[in-house]
Amino acid sequence: MTHSANRIVDSDTLAVRRASLLVGTRIAVACAAVVAVVIVAVFVYILSEISPGELFEPVPDTDNLQVSAVNLLWAAAVLGVALIILAGVLSWLVTRRAVEPLGDVLRLQRAFVADASHELRTPLAVLDARLQILQRTLPAGDPSSSVVAELRGDAKDLIHIVNDLLESAEIGGAAAHDTDVTDLVAAVDDAVQSLVLIAVDQHITIEIDATQPAPVRVPASSITRCVVALLDNAVRFAPSGSIITVGVAVTKKMVTVTVRDRGPGIQGIDPARIFDRFAHSGAAVDSGGHARTGFGIGLSLVREIAVRYGGTVHVVDSSVAGTAIRLTLPRSRQA
Repeated sequence: MTHSANRIVDSDTLAVRRASLLVGTRIAVACAAVVAVVIVAVFVYILSEISPGELFEPVPDTDNLQVSAVNLLWAAAVLGVALIILAGVLSWLVTRRAVEPLGDVLRLQRAFVADASHELRTPLAVLDARLQILQRTLPAGDPSSSVVAELRGDAKDLIHIVNDLLESAEIGGAAAHDTDVTDLVAAVDDAVQSLVLIAVDQHITIEIDATQPAPVRVPASSITRCVVALLDNAVRFAPSGSIITVGVAVTKKMVTVTVRDRGPGIQGIDPARIFDRFAHSGAAVDSGGHARTGFGIGLSLVREIAVRYGGTVHVVDSSVAGTAIRLTLPRSRQA
């Protein structure tokens, strides 16, 4: 295993780096603008005080130092460039130091999520087991059977949420290991099959468009987990009777999976933020979808997995005609 494979790079680290770069760039641009204004003012003043013919004539001062206007302008320009570069370097250093507490907070948040999830898994598993025993002991036709079944469903939902939280925290805090080549198309097909029943119940069709193998060095379970999360989100907002398409494209270096629904689009939140943990969207509108809001932990987990294996995930487009989300992973050259 190479040294680079052991390096821990998660979405939180990348977010801190992006914030540092963004703030540092803005400060550097502001400083550069101030310096540029000063230099331009010097140029304008010098050119307004002398005629064009005097630009190259040396101007003596009281100490017998002779300098031409052109040399003075060149000196001012060089000094301005040096000050701009210095401002950029200092802005970058200061910004990196300033955002370090943000990185610490994100790491503490991840640790808290992992600890809380571990603590919740056991009591939830016990609760589900007891509800299962109660469900089996109820006589046939008991009016409380439906209520117990709903309670079991609620308990399972909580267990899934806790598992997602724990998986997100653990993936983000661990380095990626070398893995065998996986056919992404097969993993995508597994994900589609696991969501077909839910989609059929809501009269939604899921179609796959994959014409060739897509080799990647990502565990099949991780790919399936990502596509399940993307499809779950699409089914949640897709109107009844619509079609969800899953397209797989292969280039020389990358493999992409694009999930497109015909829902109302992302509402109530910046599309770029739907992959943040605990981000919530607006409710589905009249064009279809469920009333429950939020993108849950699932999409943040997709980003964690994508970043871990050198990929990305982003919203391609989102409008009243639907939403398309694309997962991109490096293509493996070894079959």
